[in-house]
Amino acid sequence: MTPGDDGRRFLNGHFDEFTNAASPVARNRPRFVSTREHRRFVEFADTVRAHRYIGLCYGAPGIGKTLSARNYAGTDDWKLWFPLAGEDGPLPAVPERALESRTAFFTPTVAATIKQIDLGLPRACQQISWGVEYATYSHVDPLVHTDSQHSGHTELLIIDETDRLKATGLEQVRDFYDRHAMGVILIGMPGIEKRLARYPQLYSRIGFSHEYRPLQPGEVSAVLAGYFPNPDPHGDSIAHAAALASILRVTNGNFRLLDRITTQIKRIMNINHQEQLNPEVVDAAQQSLLIGH
Repeated sequence: MTPGDDGRRFLNGHFDEFTNAASPVARNRPRFVSTREHRRFVEFADTVRAHRYIGLCYGAPGIGKTLSARNYAGTDDWKLWFPLAGEDGPLPAVPERALESRTAFFTPTVAATIKQIDLGLPRACQQISWGVEYATYSHVDPLVHTDSQHSGHTELLIIDETDRLKATGLEQVRDFYDRHAMGVILIGMPGIEKRLARYPQLYSRIGFSHEYRPLQPGEVSAVLAGYFPNPDPHGDSIAHAAALASILRVTNGNFRLLDRITTQIKRIMNINHQEQLNPEVVDAAQQSLLIGH
C-alpha cells in the first residue's frame, strides 16, 4: 500500500482513485440519497452495534432497506477492494466507510444450505476483521484470523433477506450471535417480526426493532428536485409541477420505483431531445414500467 505524492493510491503499477467520487466506478454507481429513514436506520444500527444486541429491521419491498444497510456498511466499496487482496503488489487503502462501521454484510441465497450459512457468516466477519487489521498494521497475522469462533474487529453483522432463512438457519444465526461479541441486524419483510416470535430463544435476544417506512412526500419532492431541476423561467412551470405531482402519486414513497421511473423519464427526454419535464413524459415512462397496485 503505497500512497502517491499527489494523494492518489498506487495499484498494480497505476494510480487509481479507488474511493474517489470522480473515479469511473463511483460515477457509474447510483447516487445515494440520505433520507430521513436512512438517518433513522443509521441511529438504529449504531445502537445495535454499541450494545451488541440483535436488531430487527422490516419494511415493504423497494423502500430502501438494503440500500441503507449497504451504505452504512460501505459494502459496495468493500466488494471492489477485498478481491484485490489476493493479487500481487501493493493494495489501495481500505475503504474508509468499512473501517468506520466495522460491519459485515451477508445475504443468504434462496436455497441456502446449513453448510453455506455455517461458512458464510464467519467468513463475512473475518474479511472485515482482516481489513481492519491490514489498515492498522499493513499486514495480517494468519494465526489471528483463521478461527471462525472469533469475530476479531467486526462489531456488527447485517443479514439481508432474512425471510429466506428456515428454522435451522435462524438457529445458526442465534448460535453464531451467542459465540461472538458483536451486534446483529436482521432485515426482512413485514410479518417477519411475527414469524420470529415462534422462535423464543432467538426472539428473546432481539433488543431493538425498527420499521423502515416509505419516503414522505416532502422527501420525494426533494429527491425529484435533484433529478429534475427547476424549469426555465420562460418554460411551462405549471406542466413541470404537474409532472412532479404525477411522479409523487405513482411512486407513493417507494424508493426503488422512484429510481426506475426517473431513469425512464430521462431516457425518454433524451430520445426526444426534450429539456422540459411534463405530464406526457411521465405517462410515457409509466407505460414502459411494470407497476403493481
